[in-house]
Amino acid sequence: MKTVVVTGASTGIGWGCAKVLVEKGFRVLGSVRKEVDAERLRNEFGGKFTPLFFDVTDEAAVRQSASATASVLGNEPLFGLVNNAGIAVAGPLLYLDVDELRRQLEVNVTGQFIVTQAFAPLLAEHVSKQNRAGRIVMISSVGGKNASPFVGPYNASKFALEGLSESLRRELMLLGIDVIVVAPGAVATPIWDKAEQVDVSRYANTPYATSLNAVRDYMLANGRKGLKPERLGLAVWHALTTPKPKTRYVVTPDAFQNFLVNTLPKRMVDRMIAGRLGLLPRR
Repeated sequence: MKTVVVTGASTGIGWGCAKVLVEKGFRVLGSVRKEVDAERLRNEFGGKFTPLFFDVTDEAAVRQSASATASVLGNEPLFGLVNNAGIAVAGPLLYLDVDELRRQLEVNVTGQFIVTQAFAPLLAEHVSKQNRAGRIVMISSVGGKNASPFVGPYNASKFALEGLSESLRRELMLLGIDVIVVAPGAVATPIWDKAEQVDVSRYANTPYATSLNAVRDYMLANGRKGLKPERLGLAVWHALTTPKPKTRYVVTPDAFQNFLVNTLPKRMVDRMIAGRLGLLPRR
């Protein structure tokens, strides 16, 4: 049975990936941090799902899980690694605590690096003419190419992940391991419930108070109308299994808007976003 490791499998995109891959006949080893989530996923996905307990920033725990995975695989290579775990830090950059930025990069960039180093050897082991080396799928974002106000830390982490992925793809050609980026737009996940809980009152005495409320309302309204996590699961399954994958897949509910944002002149997009959010200079 082909095996895929998915990080951040308890909810959202990671859950969607686990669900689709199990349905497609894969064995999924999914990272969680809580026993309650592990038990829920065992009940939901059955015997084809096995939890791995680690936080992506905990190098020792990640390496221990990689060793456990090697034991499960036996003489088979790991078919795929899906680097999905991540967080989103929001706030105006001039007023953001430095530790919040550090935490964002630690989870979304350093964490992916730790996991990749630990599991990549399993993707290349025992490869023969009958089976190819495994693939790595990096879950980035449409925000990995186009940044928005007030989610600068998140955008910075995804821009960094895109660069990390490109370097990895070229370095790992030597081992036959491919690296593919999947960049979602809005996905209907619990992250939007967390966004609603963000306290913007801490910025009440800054010039951004009104704009922050507008951004939060916009993100909540559009996020909950986003794609189902299973749609991203299908995109990841395709990236893992298609004979000739692209290097990057954009999966968004509004492909035309994404096309416009990435093709219009940057200054024009700046003014469009600033006008919508009340960020144009006051005269």
